[in-house]
Formats: sequence, structure tokens, C-alpha cells
Amino acid sequence: MPRTLFISDLHLAEERPETTARFARFLAEAVPGADALYILGDLFEYWVGDDGLELDFPARIAGMLRQAARATPTFFMHGNRDFMVASRFCSDTGVRLIPDPTVIDLYGERVLLMHGDTLCTGDHAYLAFRAQVRNPAWQAAALARPIAERIAIARGMRSQSEGEKVGKGEAIMDVASDAVEAAFVAANCRVLIHGHTHRPARHEHQAGGRACVRWVLPDWYEAGGYIESTPAGTRAVDAG
Repeated sequence: MPRTLFISDLHLAEERPETTARFARFLAEAVPGADALYILGDLFEYWVGDDGLELDFPARIAGMLRQAARATPTFFMHGNRDFMVASRFCSDTGVRLIPDPTVIDLYGERVLLMHGDTLCTGDHAYLAFRAQVRNPAWQAAALARPIAERIAIARGMRSQSEGEKVGKGEAIMDVASDAVEAAFVAANCRVLIHGHTHRPARHEHQAGGRACVRWVLPDWYEAGGYIESTPAGTRAVDAG
């Protein structure tokens, strides 16, 4: 049966080999035969530039993706941790970069794909940070630094981000209902798939006078999982 797979928020890092092993099994067992694989951001815990492909761990992940993408069309959307993935990564892996948001035709249904961070409109500090680091001038200045320095900065920013979460309310870090409804209307879609919040669920919404469904992908810090869509419907699957 035709099927399309969606994942996000794996946060792959050398210090979490069990997640890398789970991802390798997913690519070897779940992906073959699929019509497409969509990676909706935060595949990596951090990405400091495509010259990182010269390092052992990123090169290993790139090799895994290259093998998968030869058989299954594989698409990648930037997340809030790997927004500096660029053209060399795509050419080395065969993965195709898609913008956030993107609308696809999924077995006759218009489906909106997002990473999900732009839906968290209550987190003003994060959105200001996001605007800064997505600026081409900021990225050019960052890439001018030695790669070891960039890695140290990325690790420091990751620790700072985790610390800041403690002081933020749960509602601030989750999506805003009005932003979700506006996204449905703007895209003229009844289905939205996103990650980022690490709160996997199926939500029902009313937007533009019609019933809509929002699927939230899980992170892979523990069991992990993905969404599988077929012409018969959509379901959440445990990565195991």
C-alpha cells in the first residue's frame, strides 16, 4: 500500500548513540518501500554548518541518509536546532530541502507541513532569537568562526535554552490556537503535521468554518516515533 512517513525532533547527537541506532533501524526497516520520507526539523541536536560533514558523526548520519534517499525521496525542513543545514548537506545526502511551511498533496488531501516553532507565538524571546539566527548576515558571521568554536557556542546555547525552559510556562512553549487556526486558513488545508513541541497527539480544530486535524510528532529522546499516512488514513507509530 502507498505510504508516506513523517519524523521530527530526533536531536541526533554523538552522546546519544541509542537514538542513532534507533534511527538506523527506522531507515532500514520502516522507510524502504515508502513513497516519501519527510524530516520536519531538528534531526540534529545542533548543526554548525555544512563543513561539519567532515567530522565523523555528521558524516555517518549523512551516509545513512544517502543510502535511504537513493531508494526513497527524502525531504528535510529546518528546525530550531539545525537551521544552518544548507546545499552541501543536500548534495551529499540526496535529501531535498523544503521551506517552512510547505503544502503537499498527500493522497488527494492538501496537507500543511511545519516544524512548529512559529506557531508558539507566546514565546516572544524565542521568536526574537529565531529572527536573529535566520538572518543571512548573522549566519555568515557565524560560519566565519572556526568550527570548534561554533560547536562550543552551539553547546552553550543548547544548555542555555534548556535552562530557560524551566522559567517558562507550559502554555508559552506550546502552540497558540489562533496561530494554528490562521495557518490552516492561510494554507487552505484541513490537515497539519508538525513537531517542535515534543507533545505528540492528534488535535481537532475549527478553522475557516471547517473541521481540521493537527498531528504533532514525538521527539526521539526515549522511544521515538513517526506518523504514517496512506490513502486509507493517518496513524502514529512507535519507532520501538
